[in-house]
Amino acid sequence: MYNIILSLYFLFSLLLGYQVYDDLSPRSGNVSKTEVIDTLRNASSWPKEINVTHFASSELTPSPACLAVHADGAVFVGVDKIGSLGKTAGKGSIIKLSDTNNDGKVDSHTQFTMVDNPRGIIAIGDQVFVLYTTFSSQTKLATGMELAVFYDNDRDGIADGPPKPLIQNISSPKFLQSRGTDHSTNGIRMGIDGWIYIAVGDFGFHNAVDRAGTKLTMLGGGIVRVRPDGTEMEVYTHGLRNIYDVAIDPFMNIFTRDNTNDGGGWNIRFSHQIQSGEYGYPLLFKNFTEEILPALADLGGGSGTGALFLDDANWPEKYNKVPMMADWGTSMLSIHRVTPDGASFLQKDEGFIKLAQITDLDIDGSGRLYLSAWDGAGYSGSPDKGFIVRAIPKGWKYKAFPDLKKASVRELADLLKSPGSVARLNAQQELLARPLKSVVKTAWGIAADKSLPLEVRVAGIFTYTQAAGEKSIKNLLSLTQDQNVKEFALRALTDRKGYLKNVPANPFLMAIKDKSERVQATAIISLGRLGQRGYSEALLGVSVPPSFRAPVGNAEGPHAKPNSSLINAHLAVRSLVSLNAIDEAVKAISGKNSLLALWALRYMHSPKAVEGLIAAHNQASDSGLKKEILSTLSRLYRKEAPYQGEYWWSTRPDGHGPYYNTIEWESSPLIRQTLVREWNRASDSEKLFFTRLNDKHQMGISEFGSQETVASIEERVDLEAIKMKKGQIGNSSIEDVMLAIARLKGNADLGKAAFLRQGCQACHSTSKTEALKGPFMGQIGSIMNAEQIAESILKPNASISQGFATVLITTKSQRSFMGFITAESAQAITLRDIGGGVRTIKTAEIASRKEMENSMMPEGLVNSLSFEEFSSLVTYLSLQK
Repeated sequence: MYNIILSLYFLFSLLLGYQVYDDLSPRSGNVSKTEVIDTLRNASSWPKEINVTHFASSELTPSPACLAVHADGAVFVGVDKIGSLGKTAGKGSIIKLSDTNNDGKVDSHTQFTMVDNPRGIIAIGDQVFVLYTTFSSQTKLATGMELAVFYDNDRDGIADGPPKPLIQNISSPKFLQSRGTDHSTNGIRMGIDGWIYIAVGDFGFHNAVDRAGTKLTMLGGGIVRVRPDGTEMEVYTHGLRNIYDVAIDPFMNIFTRDNTNDGGGWNIRFSHQIQSGEYGYPLLFKNFTEEILPALADLGGGSGTGALFLDDANWPEKYNKVPMMADWGTSMLSIHRVTPDGASFLQKDEGFIKLAQITDLDIDGSGRLYLSAWDGAGYSGSPDKGFIVRAIPKGWKYKAFPDLKKASVRELADLLKSPGSVARLNAQQELLARPLKSVVKTAWGIAADKSLPLEVRVAGIFTYTQAAGEKSIKNLLSLTQDQNVKEFALRALTDRKGYLKNVPANPFLMAIKDKSERVQATAIISLGRLGQRGYSEALLGVSVPPSFRAPVGNAEGPHAKPNSSLINAHLAVRSLVSLNAIDEAVKAISGKNSLLALWALRYMHSPKAVEGLIAAHNQASDSGLKKEILSTLSRLYRKEAPYQGEYWWSTRPDGHGPYYNTIEWESSPLIRQTLVREWNRASDSEKLFFTRLNDKHQMGISEFGSQETVASIEERVDLEAIKMKKGQIGNSSIEDVMLAIARLKGNADLGKAAFLRQGCQACHSTSKTEALKGPFMGQIGSIMNAEQIAESILKPNASISQGFATVLITTKSQRSFMGFITAESAQAITLRDIGGGVRTIKTAEIASRKEMENSMMPEGLVNSLSFEEFSSLVTYLSLQK
């Protein structure tokens, strides 16, 4: 504890502006040494094949929460001085930055528009799509979040009037008001299929409405998509915690970074998002992982933010065609090298660019990559923290992106064949604004040309589909005979639900048995979208692999381990549920694929399903099948209450599952009667089966008893009740700690006592009359506010500047010393270790010297404190001026 404040001085050094960037090699060891001395904020490490330079400072872009880059190079930055936990309106904007002479420096800027909490931007053509929080002008409280489009037809860098709303109410206002935006709806990306994909945090939303009047409610997080005109809103995937963005490749594979279950370390999971998939957060994470699509990897602690699939021929092959994922918690932009694995992928991750609390990234049509850094702006934003950098490959030469408004259809077609995704997407969107007759012919020619690269043909398919609408069906059906593009033709045929009337089922029924698992997956999803129960028999024929295994007892199942063999069975279940194929599933209980039928019936809360299950149980002779049927019935005993947006499961939800806010329903009495009857018939040893079902499905049937202790459910934050409790810091997320202490008035005397009692004075002095030891704390309150001080203590590794890091010194006699350098000359250095001990080492005796990436102070040293004690410590330090 005595070294808690060490990290504060590290953060103080950020204000000095002096940076020496060295190799902070991440796990892959892929970042090569780069040395730069500059007074402007920049990244701290990057590969030798690229150059990273400062582009914009906090004077122009404080607290940059997100950014988007127009194909022509204009950078739109979402300035969010409210931050993730702030709640005061009027502090956000979109700033447009221009580098008119292409020298890597901002030449001009405009305030494009004023919006609060900007969380996602897409800049394409004359349109700028923005996702942001809305506030009431009367109450000054948040009213929800909105996806809207702004126009700049005169290209003056200022929005032409008010926005056009596309989706309203796409985050629950109750939690925006009480907590802020930290688990709200976040980033947006447009795919080559023309949909806008929206990253939804686990606040979820109630009665979001699109421009066509379609209403949608989602309990928890996932991905929602909508057409650029604000119609056809639909859920794409579900069961995510707090994703911030999505990366979309040219083949419509979508990748995200998300967290593990709360209380389990908040580790980062990298996942492949497959349409209609259920990813399990938080209700299926522990006891029901056989039912979810698992992530591809658990990457340890972090906090995922922006994402981009980089696809640009200007970039070295080594760093091209890869999903790039930003992580605010580790201050790292990582690359995930994905390789095919059935209908999904395997991955290997490696560090790429180290950037202080990176929030977002995007690339323009000339290959310039821009990244935004939060840089210690805190949980409530800051007017003087944050910056933007530009990354380009070495040897890169500027080549202007063409003015698409002046391009002919033929020229746009050539761009659609480009080896870069930015050019293809922008060319597509401009083509769709041209007379459709010529566009349809042009796009079809590209889609059907077998000599073109696959990503170009895919762009042609989706451009043709959007241009031709329902008239595309005949030609798309012909492409289902081409194995190379079969997957994409099948997807395009069912991509728009309004165009399904004349789409035949036969190609999909045949494709379920295709040699390609990806084609099979697309066919399964498409049959669910076609909406006709007559196709259920084919879906019920999808085999369930041996890897479909429930966790044993209270063990937590594998939610971040690839399981490609399970994907198609999972998708078949999702399609059967979508089709409400109750009769077909009940009929299949006695068939050879009863496992899949019973899996699907777990989600069918219908009297018909319950009656069918009971009848099947009474007719079954196999004891194993009878148990599976009873297990399915017990799953249906309760269901999730209708969600009205009135609750959120907090940062530590009860992950018991399978429901959160459970209710009984009309068939519950019949299920109970059946289960109790079988309980009474069972022997004493057989009754344990019912007890375990009672626990697993939270039925609460008293006759069955329980083997569990009372579940520990996280309490809502009640400051009066908990402020005197000990150990609250260690039992709370950082966000909850920040919220709690913001409402507590700390006691400086109590804080000083904690400072002395814990031995902090061993490394830190607070008066200039004392001998200078480690980082001086006598002025820390004039350097940082209370929130920044608290954050630095809670996350000691978040903001360590060069020159103030932990140093490992190895002497020529093979002795090692670690600590903070308090003095250095040409002859010797003075090192203070974590115990407060001081050692002078002669320079001539040093064999090696290495700056460590982590603070000398480990995380968690304040875990034993109560909120009141921690608040008091912060108060005491903030008064040191």
